[in-house]
Amino acid sequence: MKKILIFGVIIVVLFGGLAFVTTYQKNQAAEGNVYGKNDLDKATIDQLDDPNYQNIILPDQLEAKLDNKEDTIVYFFSPTCVHCQATTPILMPVADEVGVDINQFNLLEYEEAWNQYGITSTPTLIHYKDGVEVARVVGSNSEENFRSLLTEWKAE
Repeated sequence: MKKILIFGVIIVVLFGGLAFVTTYQKNQAAEGNVYGKNDLDKATIDQLDDPNYQNIILPDQLEAKLDNKEDTIVYFFSPTCVHCQATTPILMPVADEVGVDINQFNLLEYEEAWNQYGITSTPTLIHYKDGVEVARVVGSNSEENFRSLLTEWKAE
């Protein structure tokens, strides 16, 4: 009976230690991130160092741009969306080539934005002019379609 109790205690201690180490590693990976919070989803943490996800805009920053009637393009994405994972490596280099600044809004971290901005699926690219939505593209597109679209939006 003592052996079973000892093994039980050892197993509980091991699982407790594993939980502590996992939580500690997650907090370390998320420390000092652009989101300014420590409780990031693992999929977001995995993208923190990805060069295609370095122009993140936070909800307050986006609201300020819209309130100030600024022109902006916002890419609404989710790190868990397979279509976003396929689209971002196409879209962001094209934006750089065309000379268009695209702000990236992470819907996984700020779920209230789904309703606030009328997002029905990801990826969604929205062009705001004078703080008002003037165009929206939902879903994946080819490199040529993105190039044409961004060139058009830049000229407006």
